[in-house]
This record gives sequence, structure tokens and C-alpha cells, in this order.
Amino acid sequence: TIIYGLFAFVLGGGLLFGRSFIAVLFDQMFNLTPQGWRILTLRWALFFFAMAILNEIIWRTQSTDFWVGFKAFGVIPLTMAFAVIQMPLIKRFHLEPVSLQASDASEGDLGKG
Repeated sequence: TIIYGLFAFVLGGGLLFGRSFIAVLFDQMFNLTPQGWRILTLRWALFFFAMAILNEIIWRTQSTDFWVGFKAFGVIPLTMAFAVIQMPLIKRFHLEPVSLQASDASEGDLGKG
């Protein structure tokens, strides 16, 4: 619960200050618009907040064996499913990398003027 809450707090707090900490971690993997990073960060912050609440509910209402089983076999599938559900957002806000040919052509134009 503390870890989930900490992740939610850091991600959500970063958004309040205009920072997307997920962008810092995954910038090399995904090339998104600033709006895409904000939305993705907000979704992960809310996910971790929900996981903290779910963990507390299960811990307080179920047996220790059930809670351990949930931690071992429930958290990872939930996290993976949530990550897969984010793929349409990632595709929608994806930025295509600038091609090297376009970059070379614009540099050549500068030298001619």
C-alpha cells in the first residue's frame, strides 16, 4: 500500500508541478506529445492509487493466504492488463521521429543562403 501510494503521490505531484516522471523514464521507448505524457502519467497515478485502495481492502477483509496470493498472482496480471489498455493512447499521441533525410535537406538549404 505504501509503495502504491508513493508511486501515485510522486506521479500525481509531478503533474501538479508540470512534470511527467513517466516521460523521464520512458522517453527512449515512446515518443509522445506533451499532452500524451500528461494523460499517461495521470492514468498511471490513478492506477497506483486504485491499487493502494484495493490492496488495503483485500488485506483488511481477506485471509493472509488470499492476500499473499493476490500479491503474487493478481497484481502482475492487473498491471500488465492496465499497461496493454494504454496502448491506444500511446498510438494516438505518438510522434513520428524526424527522418535523417529531412534533417540533412534542411541543413543543406541553410548553407546555400
